[in-house]
Amino acid sequence: MDLKGRDFLKLLDYSPEEIQYLVDLAASLKEKKKKGIAHDQLRGRHVALIFEKTSTRTRCSFEVAAGDLGMGSTYLDPSSSQIGKKESIADTARVLSRMFDGIEYRGYGQEIVEELAKYADVPVWNGLTNEFHPTQMLADLLTIQEHFGHTKGIRLTYMGDSRYNMANSLMVTCAKMGMHFTACASKSYFPDPELVETCKKIAATTGGSIRLTEDAMEGTKDVDVIYTDVWVSMGEPLEVWEERIRELGPYQVNKKIMDNAGPQAIFLHCLPAFHDLKTGLGKEMGERFGRTEMEVTDEVFESPASKVFDEAENRMHTIKAVMAATLGYKED
Repeated sequence: MDLKGRDFLKLLDYSPEEIQYLVDLAASLKEKKKKGIAHDQLRGRHVALIFEKTSTRTRCSFEVAAGDLGMGSTYLDPSSSQIGKKESIADTARVLSRMFDGIEYRGYGQEIVEELAKYADVPVWNGLTNEFHPTQMLADLLTIQEHFGHTKGIRLTYMGDSRYNMANSLMVTCAKMGMHFTACASKSYFPDPELVETCKKIAATTGGSIRLTEDAMEGTKDVDVIYTDVWVSMGEPLEVWEERIRELGPYQVNKKIMDNAGPQAIFLHCLPAFHDLKTGLGKEMGERFGRTEMEVTDEVFESPASKVFDEAENRMHTIKAVMAATLGYKED
């Protein structure tokens, strides 16, 4: 399959076959790395990594993946990039296209990465926007495939705030791949109705399904994957915590939820997670609200059902696959 020159902005732009190809390529590249087989075909290439929102997993994944492929990478943090401030997005795209072979963007509105792609002459990759997180989705698919042996027909429930990038992307992914997606939250936290309808139409062609429910036990009964994310997104004020804890507390992933899902169920989380008080923010929130755990209990996070660190590692392998495929890497 030839994806050379393609942007990777959201999975809505890709067919199920193309998505599966990227997952399978990631699995192959992962095996090569584990066996110490060099796969640095892209020697002499260079990529720009624009981070308007900082990150541990995304930055490390892109930098290590680029290095494994033989490429150099330049990290542009919020203070060293003038994108949208002193230089327009269009001009930034055209300048970087003259110097780099690919551009990654992690930041705010989806319209920013879409505009970068419009004006860039090289592939642009979405490392995260407010609306979508496609590289995370490939990592999730690879993790599910490794554990269950397949993705089609898998039942996945997302617990918590379903209005933003993670639930949006998971819903699209499940629809595309013939999986069964459930958003489990109070109605005020349901996904955008227009995107729900789009995903339902896609799911009707792939054998998947989309469901929204306020009932935590109904939404998690006999499912294969329980997924959650932090209750407060990056950049939101701390005052939002009180409201989220009150309204999303019933959707915490705990032993009762996992038992309801069944012994086959695994737990996924894109990280970082507030499952204890061992972080500065976790400690602050614990002292303020008298809670030792937020969206997931430590018991579940540290349980055998938790595959969060397999999932975190797979970010690197799937990001490598995206860069490799769109820059013309060919399997030996």
